[in-house]
Amino acid sequence: METPRTRSQIRRDLQTMGTRGDIVQAASELMREHGYIGTSIAAIAERGGVAVQTIYNTVGSKVDVLAAVLASAHSDARSSGVSAAELATGITGARTPVAAVGALATWITADNERAAPLHRVVNEAAGTDPEIRELEVTMAARSLHAYAEAVGALRAQLGLRPGLSDHEAATSIWALGHPQVFHTLVVGLGWSRDAYTAWLRSALPGVLPTGRIPAR
Repeated sequence: METPRTRSQIRRDLQTMGTRGDIVQAASELMREHGYIGTSIAAIAERGGVAVQTIYNTVGSKVDVLAAVLASAHSDARSSGVSAAELATGITGARTPVAAVGALATWITADNERAAPLHRVVNEAAGTDPEIRELEVTMAARSLHAYAEAVGALRAQLGLRPGLSDHEAATSIWALGHPQVFHTLVVGLGWSRDAYTAWLRSALPGVLPTGRIPAR
């Protein structure tokens, strides 16, 4: 039988989870608005409606807060379908090579709309903090892994050149779909979402050599 102490502990755990969620949400909003350097722990505490010490007790240092923001964004992407598994499924379900490239381009656009603002935050912070530089490398490796999972489906759909390794194909896709490229074109130069996706559809066949995608 559940004891009063156990029920009390459950309530405390739920409260802690809620508080942590409020902190992470506040930090995510502020870092997107003002960058990592421009966001203080005090500002996060004010936005999240908690005490400064609560952040240190619940999440940790400012680096820990950023890591929690990134982990939350990754979890949200998986639950909303913007994941490596969703990418592979979209490519496998495509009926033509052009449709497969279109599925990849659409996925990259959606992922960049989600990830590019946080990538800028990490990129800015990496210049001042060695721990975040390591985090930046981890993010790049995770992105490469996501594309590597999709390359097998691309090879089956597109008939990629036999001499092109999965690693080379994944790296080419990663470079073309890098969040910094998205930010430069969409935010910096004012491209629309549709224009960016159309550019990817045209550019991807150039880094994935195959004779099965008709020229546009």
